[in-house]
Amino acid sequence: MIGSLRGRIVLKAPPRVVLEVSGVGYEIEMPLLSVTRLPPVGAETFLIIHDVVREEGTLLYGFIDETERVLFRQLLRVNGIGPKVALAILSSLPVSDFVRIIRDRDATLLTRVPGVGKKTAERLVLELKDRIQDFAASGGPAEAASSRDQAVSGLIALGYRREEADRLLARLDPALPATDLIREALKLAFGGHT
Repeated sequence: MIGSLRGRIVLKAPPRVVLEVSGVGYEIEMPLLSVTRLPPVGAETFLIIHDVVREEGTLLYGFIDETERVLFRQLLRVNGIGPKVALAILSSLPVSDFVRIIRDRDATLLTRVPGVGKKTAERLVLELKDRIQDFAASGGPAEAASSRDQAVSGLIALGYRREEADRLLARLDPALPATDLIREALKLAFGGHT
């Protein structure tokens, strides 16, 4: 399972991005709102990945931060929502807006998203209204899942043991966002300095 990728952007053709990592080009689909936040072609970037293994091959979905991936995975758990619709939702609405819509039980606003009809919108509100409590008012994961906890999970997903992840993160500022903590921990692991 691929948890994240760091590499050079060689193509941006929204919603598709190609990221070259050690000479290998990974084709990644991303929410349109995330693609607009990426640096220009030729620049290096770090993406959090959700992979879907199918008979015809592996599909990679990329996100700028863990909050987007967490919401993407929550959407996939809703009956009848596949990766395309989940990506359309994240392409149309910032995470904070989506969370607010679910909390306000405003299914009508969701029908403006391509591929989301009235029944699907109602199902989203019904199935996510309790799960959305995992997100803080800012649209991020709840305090229970701190940046440090997310960083530990990310490092473990990258193959580090819990003790190694804890040791690396102990040297960093816990107030940093999870993606920055992971990035800085990887620099430390490979002999870099912060």
